[in-house]
Amino acid sequence: MQSFVVGLGRAGAGLHLPVLAKARDRDPRLFGDQDVVACDPRRTLPRRPGLVATASIGEAAGGLDPAGTVVHICTPPTERHAVITELAGLGFRNMIVEKPLASDADDLARIIRVRRKHRLHIEVVEPWLTSTLTRRLIELTSSGLFGAPRSITIVQNKPRFRRSFAAPGHPTAFDVELPHGVALALRLAGAARVTHAAGTDLEVDGQFSPRMGGADVGLRHNSGVRTEISSDLTSPVRERRITIDFAHGSAVGHFAVSDDDDHSQLTLRANGLSEHVVLRDDSLTEWMVQAYRRFRAGGEQTRGFNFAAEVVQLLSVAKNICAEPVVPAARTETGPVAMAHHAG
Repeated sequence: MQSFVVGLGRAGAGLHLPVLAKARDRDPRLFGDQDVVACDPRRTLPRRPGLVATASIGEAAGGLDPAGTVVHICTPPTERHAVITELAGLGFRNMIVEKPLASDADDLARIIRVRRKHRLHIEVVEPWLTSTLTRRLIELTSSGLFGAPRSITIVQNKPRFRRSFAAPGHPTAFDVELPHGVALALRLAGAARVTHAAGTDLEVDGQFSPRMGGADVGLRHNSGVRTEISSDLTSPVRERRITIDFAHGSAVGHFAVSDDDDHSQLTLRANGLSEHVVLRDDSLTEWMVQAYRRFRAGGEQTRGFNFAAEVVQLLSVAKNICAEPVVPAARTETGPVAMAHHAG
């Protein structure tokens, strides 16, 4: 199948193109030998072998067979619906969409309607769900080795000043890292509702970006497990950590913090003993290969889409809890004030 990447920002040019190169090397028969086609009216790519750059979706569509093409939609969340609609009108049916699937519940409803109308097969990027570390954690929670899980804590920190100020493609901090965390929590502990949420603005040296400083959300799962997810986009260190507290032990996992490495780590503690393992974990490449296999298989593929929609719905509730207008009075002389609220 041929690949068509729409949007050449951090996700498109920085992640999807290099991961596609690795995936094509790993399974040439799945991807074929056609050039990758890419477009972004706002950016240009240097010429490189195996890549054809175009100025628009319409221009690219003229040289592609929609039935044999997978479109990677790497535009900002607020543009998802418009791009999906344009592609569907041109006959494209197989689409990979960067997380989150939509920016809010209204956008999600519009995307659901377009998907149904054109019978689209949409896969939403979720590499944590194909992670070796996640598989180990699922095995641990289902085995009962440490007893029942009681709580989950997920921390997703990284400094993100330049991108947030220069071109804030994500509406809030809830849209940057938290989609991974919420999806992971749902996979480990099942369906949930939002219990509380908080967000902060980003302000440095007179530069101000509302709701981009960080975000926190609390979940209560139907299974009784409680999850706390936090993301600080002003943190001086990078960290993607999950802690699961069980009745008789704990598990602490560290996902790779960037595309510079493809290993994760897991520490298990119980009965005064500790075990630490390092895991090979090229999760995004594995996710991409699995997605293309589903496209090739065809048929009705709804599980991944419905799961991604559930993540958007929970994040939409969390964002609505923190939805008061941002005004100067909401900030102090020393920095931003967190907007913390609880669901009714």
